[in-house]
Amino acid sequence: MMWEYGMGWGWGWFGMILFWLVPILLIALVLKYFFGSGRPNPGARDEKQRALEILEERYARGEIDREEFLKKRDDLKRS
Repeated sequence: MMWEYGMGWGWGWFGMILFWLVPILLIALVLKYFFGSGRPNPGARDEKQRALEILEERYARGEIDREEFLKKRDDLKRS
């Protein structure tokens, strides 16, 4: 019988799909790890800078005291 040899329609096709799918997924995960998740969001930097400017303006206007300014500034710089 011809179905006994070759790939057929059983585990052979499934095995071939796994054979190609697993390495492709591993390559995709490695690329995502190295190029996708390591970069900071450029918009977040602008938001952080703007938050520091607002904090400095509030301190300059006397809305917050020096202790509160330093604490909030340190919190913003850490995040």
